Amino acid sequence: MGNAKSGAVSKELLQDLKLNTKFTEAEIAQWYGNFQKQCPTGRISPAEFEAIYSKFFPESDAKTYAQHVFRSFDTNDDGTLDFKEYIVALHMTSSGKTALKLEWAFSLFDVDKNGYITKAEVREICQESHLRFSSIAIFKLIPRDKQAELPSDENTPEKRADKLWSFFEKGENERIAEGEFIKGVTENKDALRLIQYEPVM
Repeated sequence: MGNAKSGAVSKELLQDLKLNTKFTEAEIAQWYGNFQKQCPTGRISPAEFEAIYSKFFPESDAKTYAQHVFRSFDTNDDGTLDFKEYIVALHMTSSGKTALKLEWAFSLFDVDKNGYITKAEVREICQESHLRFSSIAIFKLIPRDKQAELPSDENTPEKRADKLWSFFEKGENERIAEGEFIKGVTENKDALRLIQYEPVM
């Protein structure tokens, strides 16, 4: 993906990224140069990604959330991000298009990558997971002083997960497909607010 050893992005990759992202050829070339400097191997490891991600959330503990974000962007499941995955991730999260961001949000919540979200997966992203991670994900992105200001039905990870799930009117063991998720979040501003936390820029 993008010949990490040469000094330039391949023509094929450049064309692919121009077609599938909002970035210009010059922007892609600049990103590629920076990517090579930061990641001479041509790949970003989970630890490197966590370090980069934590810079966007200086007042929070973003490690667990970064692990989930990394998983959602590692489309070929090889445990690293190559340049293409990195640029597509930047595009999806920085694009002004709500639909793109919601597609990515669905992939973030779809922990087992089976095409559906369950209440257990919502809880895993919103709170402490007993399966794979030992700390709170989205909730830890919210600075402590802001957590104290949250409404009483959102002031713990569990309450946030339960409130989000309630918007979809699904039972404990039911699941949500991507289209249903996007429609539900699009039609409910509170649901949209619960699935995100904007970093300090």
